[in-house]
Order: sequence, then C-alpha cells, then structure tokens
Amino acid sequence: MKRTATLEDVARKAHVSKMTVSRVINHPELVAPELQVVVEDAMHKLNYHPNNAARALAKNLTSVVKFVILEDIDQTDPYFTNVLFGMATELKKKNYSLQLLLKGSQLDQGAADGYVITGARTADYAMLNELKQPFVLFGENRGGYDFVDTNNLLGETMATKYALKAGYRNVVFIGIDVREAFEFSREAGYVNTMQQSKKIPSVFRVDNSAAAAREFIQEHLGEFPKNTCFACASDRIAMGLIQGLVEAEAKIPEDFGVIGYDGVMLDKLSSPTITTVKQNLWVIGEKLAELILRKISQNGAPQGEVFIDPTLSEAESTK
Repeated sequence: MKRTATLEDVARKAHVSKMTVSRVINHPELVAPELQVVVEDAMHKLNYHPNNAARALAKNLTSVVKFVILEDIDQTDPYFTNVLFGMATELKKKNYSLQLLLKGSQLDQGAADGYVITGARTADYAMLNELKQPFVLFGENRGGYDFVDTNNLLGETMATKYALKAGYRNVVFIGIDVREAFEFSREAGYVNTMQQSKKIPSVFRVDNSAAAAREFIQEHLGEFPKNTCFACASDRIAMGLIQGLVEAEAKIPEDFGVIGYDGVMLDKLSSPTITTVKQNLWVIGEKLAELILRKISQNGAPQGEVFIDPTLSEAESTK
C-alpha cells in the first residue's frame, strides 16, 4: 500500500525547510512567489494535501464565506446564478463552502471567515464600517471598499460607439434612477463618447423595471426623431422600451434601436432580441472568491479594485 506523503516529504522534494512548507500552506503572503511555485510543485508531484480541517481549527477559521445580497431581488432572475457558481467553484478549490444571505438576514447569524456583499448602497456604508470580518463588495463604490465589478465605463462606451457606428443619428441614454457609482460610470461612458464624437448627450433616468421604461417611452416617444438609438443601463429598461415601441408600431431597428446592459437572460426573451453589453458574471464570481480568500489569508489587508471587461452581444434590436 502506497504511503501517504507528509510535510517532511514535501520539504525534502522542494529542498526547503519544513517551516517554509508550512508557511506556503498557512501564510503564503509571507513567502516569495518563486518559492511558492517550487513548494506547490512538490506538493502536486507527491499528491500531498494539507489537513485543512486541522489547519482551520488551529487558525480559528470556519472555512465558510457568506454571499450577502442587500437589495430586494426577483428570485426568478438568474442574474446572480453565474456569480454564485463562479464563486463556489473557486472556493471549492480551497475547501471553502459558500452560504447565501438574502436581504433582511442577520450578518452575524452563524460564523464565517469573510463576506462578499452585493447591493450595497451609500446608505449601507455605516453598517459596512462596523463589520469585524474581512469583506469585499460585488459592485463599484466610492467608499474606498475593495470590490470586483464589470467595467461599467467601458461597457457603456462600447454601446454608444456601436450605436454611432451603426448609423444612428441620435443616441439617447436611459439610465437607472439611483445615485450610485456603477450608474455614474455607465452614464460617464455614454457622455464621454458623445462629446468625443461632437454629439450632444441626452440623459434620462427611470426605475430599473420594464414597466417604468415602457411607461416612459409611451409618454415621450414623440420627442425622439427617427434614427434614434436608446443606450440603456440595464436589459430590464431595454425590454420595457422595446415593449413600448412595439405597442406604438415603431420600426425596430430601422427607426429606433435599443441596446441593453447585463446579457443574462432578458436579452434572449425579448422580441426582438436585445443587443446588449454582456457582463462576464462567472469570471466576476471567480475573482470575488479569489479576492476574499486572499484578504482572509492576509488578515484583512486591502485588496483594491478589480474590473472585468464586458463584451457587446449583437442582436435584433439594432441595425
């Protein structure tokens, strides 16, 4: 029967001390990257797996990360599904489990080594400042908190450039009626691109719902000339605009184009289907997991901000 590799075997294989191997396992931030590679290669060749349960117990860790949703969500909306699967896949590699807390749950219910929090607004900053455990946010913010998010500025820049290149004479931005960092960045991407193209920006804001967007276009369609494209801050808004345009028997995409933002499911359900800025939510989930695990291992040290570039998905709502 083959003998199970030990920490001493790894040290011998890597030509380092047992202390160095222990540091690579328990405190990688204290070890030079080149040395980490050597030790991890030896661990892989020997099929050595640290006793994670004992290690967690010794460090008073739970091996649990909580994903906290602070906003009200439609539980049939698959937006967070890819984020959660991306996170869970990455956490599993480090023998961590993921717990989900919805709005209204107490953050201190059950132990955890850290939190990934989404839906945080400026009004939540006081609560975030009281947290004792490490946390990172899913969402751009102006509070100085570590975060991962899609590159909102780039996304709306791409959408606006696409609309102009498609030949639409007018491009109008329909934003979400919230004063938060992600919305400011999306609006800035549109405004900057319009100014650089010697075009006058036109910005409107509505609630993030199809019903609000449909009502908006029903009331204001006469204000927009033909050959206008609406660059929207979400697919929900884009879907509502399309519903209103179809009801008014407007021609899409010849007379009016619509571009959404998210690319999760609504863009495919709409008729016509929606050209949209697609967020890479699985990768965002992976990066969130990487960030919180590193922050836990570094005893809460700042991690900074990570932006994941989106892509533009062409469909039937633009020419």
